[in-house]
Order: sequence, then structure tokens, then C-alpha cells
Amino acid sequence: MLGGEAPTNVNILVPDISIAEKITRSVAVYGFLLVAFRICGKRQLGQLTAFDLVVLLIISNVVQNAVIGNDNSLGGGLIGATTILILNTAVAWVTFRFKRVDRTVEHSPTVLVKHGRLLRANLRRECLGPRDLRAALRHHGVASLRDIRYAFLEEDGRVSVIMRRPADE
Repeated sequence: MLGGEAPTNVNILVPDISIAEKITRSVAVYGFLLVAFRICGKRQLGQLTAFDLVVLLIISNVVQNAVIGNDNSLGGGLIGATTILILNTAVAWVTFRFKRVDRTVEHSPTVLVKHGRLLRANLRRECLGPRDLRAALRHHGVASLRDIRYAFLEEDGRVSVIMRRPADE
């Protein structure tokens, strides 16, 4: 065999690190990313630019080693992935069941336009420029801020719009 002999007692299913360490690493990385994305804000979630995609790919590559350690086994990867999926399901259940936890983990909608008026303080707080907002409004077919009753930056980063009725004007 070229390059030397292959190890004879390698089992691709058996993790190279303990299962407890694998689970601990996965929990730590999941918790860190949950907090980090909560701190980063809603804009990062809903408006994925090319730059944001690059950052996301780099983060996934950087934290990969934190999750797997020196373990490249199939079993280790499956344990890490299963741990993250279970954690995600548990967080979804807890946030559904307990509104206080939901408010801590999830963002709440932010009013960006109220009765045709741009709320600049809320735009600044969400790091959203007027140009970005106008682009999102154009996707909704909105030509003028005067036509809007409310525009919200939702929890997932999308902009939703409630139009004025002709009688509201």
C-alpha cells in the first residue's frame, strides 16, 4: 500500500474522544452560537448578503473543530449532530412553552414605520439604513411611506408591512 500501512484496528463508528466530551463540546458551541446570533440582531438573520454568507461559512468552519475536537470518526460526527438537533428541539419546546424564555431567546418585532413616518431611532437600534428599508418596502410594492400604516422588522429579520386603507388617509 502506498504511503504506509493502514491502521488495522480503526473503527470509523467509534469516536476518538469520549461521548461525554463530544456532547459537552456540542452543547457549548450551540449555546455560544445561540447567544451570539441573539446579540447580533435580527438584520443578520433576514438579510443574508454575500458578506454575511462568507461570515457564516467561516464561523461554521471555525466551530467545527470545537465540536469534533481531534475526532474525525463517523460516530463522533453523528453524536455531535444528534446533540445539536436535540438541543435545538429542546430550545424550540422551551421557548414555545415558556414565554419569558421565548422573549429572552427570540427577538420581538420592531416598528420601523408608524402611520407613514419613519422611526429613525428604531432603524438605528436595528442597524438598518433607510436605503435597506426602502428596498425591503419595494419588495412589498410600496412606493411611498405615506401608504404605510405600520412596517415591522420581524423576529426572523424580514420586513412586514400593513398598508393604510383609503379611509385612514
